[in-house]
Amino acid sequence: MLNRIGHVFLSAALLACVGLGNAQAADKAINFGIMSTESSQNLKSIWQPFLDDMHSKTGLTIKATFASDYAGLIQGMRFNKVDVAWLGNKAAIEAVDRSNGEVFAQTAAANGSAGYWSVLIVRKDSPINSVEDMLKNAKSLTFGNGDPNSTSGYLVPGYYVFAKNNVDAATAFKRTLNSSHEVNALSVAKGQLDVATFNTESWDRLEVTQPDKAALLKEIWKSPLIPADPLVWSKALSESEKTKIRDFIFNYGNTDEEKTVLKNMQLGKFLASSDDQLLPIRQLELFKQRTTISADEKLAAADKAKKLADIDADLAKLQQRLTELDKKTAANG
Repeated sequence: MLNRIGHVFLSAALLACVGLGNAQAADKAINFGIMSTESSQNLKSIWQPFLDDMHSKTGLTIKATFASDYAGLIQGMRFNKVDVAWLGNKAAIEAVDRSNGEVFAQTAAANGSAGYWSVLIVRKDSPINSVEDMLKNAKSLTFGNGDPNSTSGYLVPGYYVFAKNNVDAATAFKRTLNSSHEVNALSVAKGQLDVATFNTESWDRLEVTQPDKAALLKEIWKSPLIPADPLVWSKALSESEKTKIRDFIFNYGNTDEEKTVLKNMQLGKFLASSDDQLLPIRQLELFKQRTTISADEKLAAADKAKKLADIDADLAKLQQRLTELDKKTAANG
């Protein structure tokens, strides 16, 4: 009798421990990192319905982390403080290379666009109408550059506008400041900056949130198409967590309510992706480095030759991988 009672108590204790373990597992929060391309209050209002749906459909506790710069999200993922993040392509490279990150999805524009564009903006009443005008008058202009980890705000204009013209954006202007897309645009609209980097997605958003300010802006340069932003998760997530997140992301947007949520986020349905999405951006980064090194007159000839040879070897590897992917796509086509 005592043994039977003992077994009952032992079984109950074991069940309680299992239950506690399951509760603790269920209570583990997934920290979803979002870059504050505009005010956190605005972003929270448009992202919260999506995150609430993510919680209700996965059973996972979802916590939003709004960061003022990409470095905060990258470091957060490195130290397991950010589990999933919406990043630009340049920042995603840093997360993959330094923070145990992995691209698993890609955003799609609500209008079906395969990407977006980096732009340079001035006020509509500015006499600056082209890159040539800007560079010719640079020493009298205040320039708003983007976050150093921003694809559209920094990397793309850094290569196509500045590196290709052998210009250092940090020293070419009377004054150069680095900030977010929204801050740059509003500063131009208010006359606090003469010219700044921006992008078409953020411009579309500004026309919704502050149309009076958007109406004051003028585009003087537009980049080639940039691949749409990736979603990156930490490889430290369990397979169960990854499966739940993946299933939610790729099935989201089927109902009218979900379509409305995505529309408010200026997004269409998410697409499957991988680290290969970053290959063209890696090429761009290397091209920019190559241009900078080639123009460096202080670098010893032997050192310059070695650095250029290393970059050319890396570019060749990237091109080989892109060629393989193109062949694979054509074969499945």
